[in-house]
Amino acid sequence: MVTDDESSNGTRTGELTSLEPGLVIPFGGRHWVRVDEDLARVFRPGDRLLVLQTDGTLIHVTSAVAASVEGSVARARKAFEVMRNLDQDRVSDFYRLFADRLRDDAIFGRIARANEIDVTDARGRGRAVGRLVIDDKMRASMIDGLELWRGMQSVVGASLERVDHGAWNVDVVRAPLGVVAFVFEGRPNVFADATGVLRGGNSTVMRIGSDALGTARAIMELAVRPSLLDAGLPAGAVELIDEPDRSGGHALFSDPRVSLAVARGSGPAVAQLGAVARQSGVPVSLHGTGGAWMIVRGDAPEGRVRDCVSASLDRKVCNTVNVIVLVGNVDRTLRESLEGIVDAARRRDVRATVHLLGDSARAQMSSVPETVDVLEGEFSDSAIEWEWDDAPEVSILVVEDVDEAIDLFNEHSPRFIVSALTGDGAATRAIVDRCDAPFAGDGFTRWVDGQYALRRPELGLSNWEEGRLFARGGILSGDGVYSVRYHASTPDATQRR
Repeated sequence: MVTDDESSNGTRTGELTSLEPGLVIPFGGRHWVRVDEDLARVFRPGDRLLVLQTDGTLIHVTSAVAASVEGSVARARKAFEVMRNLDQDRVSDFYRLFADRLRDDAIFGRIARANEIDVTDARGRGRAVGRLVIDDKMRASMIDGLELWRGMQSVVGASLERVDHGAWNVDVVRAPLGVVAFVFEGRPNVFADATGVLRGGNSTVMRIGSDALGTARAIMELAVRPSLLDAGLPAGAVELIDEPDRSGGHALFSDPRVSLAVARGSGPAVAQLGAVARQSGVPVSLHGTGGAWMIVRGDAPEGRVRDCVSASLDRKVCNTVNVIVLVGNVDRTLRESLEGIVDAARRRDVRATVHLLGDSARAQMSSVPETVDVLEGEFSDSAIEWEWDDAPEVSILVVEDVDEAIDLFNEHSPRFIVSALTGDGAATRAIVDRCDAPFAGDGFTRWVDGQYALRRPELGLSNWEEGRLFARGGILSGDGVYSVRYHASTPDATQRR
């Protein structure tokens, strides 16, 4: 099972070459799990076994996948040595060239054809494709993001602070971080977002969901690599792991040469990637479970609830409204909520699904629009993020007061986005102040987006489900990926402590 060696401190070490069914693998210090027959059968010399210390999950990484990831990270690390001291005009040229290639109809037509194949294949496997399709809006958004990066000043060497001691001083300055690893779901537009880390002198390695791998290959071949070459940037500055197997992401996040691991996707998958990175000593930024909440009082302005609900259901992404909590007198606000849901569904010519959670919501629903399917559930179901492609799906709860709504948000939501629709400033303030979320507003929920809100293409949005973030906001952008250096100037050679 292992080749045996003795380490310098006398302990026995070795290389794992095979697994036996029933083999006990310890994890978490006091738990164990057994190797099953399927894993033992397929494990070969050169393969890797990652053991999650959180729950004992055994992740098999084949030697081929491991070698592919190692090569990508090695090239990105070599590129970083060049990027951190490179003329930033070349980086600006890269963004211009990348954007121009996406504008070129001939080039983009080939990318679109690859995307059509991905979409057709994903639909055939019953997969949602709302985020996979490169339509005109996504194309324009990618180009806009690249132009934003092109026009942005480099953060490399930017001063954060100067401490003046009179005879000498210390400058606190930003410095490049290193190799930034991305694992994200099948959303081709993330390519434009992720390359933002180049502006900070970093390099990147990306692993995209298998649904979009064909599209990703086309973008790399037709737009990214030629733009790197023409701009005079090292080829390894942007790497794509060309492996469909999910273990490629686990191998990437366990590589100690990675300076930051960024995961975007579904909650459980992102949590697992985060566990791999943390136990490997790799800093991680997780962007998983989404779903926005609206807390609506009966005194919300006429028509506002309808319009805000409709605008928050234009597509299914992480900042789409998922739960609507109606407070107090709900005769009008329930009607407007349903009108907003129906309006969003009508734009797609589909039916909507409404989950009525709790007896109060069911009691208030005297009539149901013909284009709405109604399902019943309990308050605890508000923790579920509804995953839909074309047909909007949302939960509705009814509570007596704002305090109860806030408590439900803090107990069941992913602590991500809250919108307060009220006619009372004190009630709005209470919702904003007491709901434990990084994003709070008083209207539609889809404003939560780095490019839309801050004019900075985002690398991901973080919730507070696992606690607040240390020294940073919930929007991770390319210019926020940096380290800090301290430069001392001591003109007096006789200076002593």
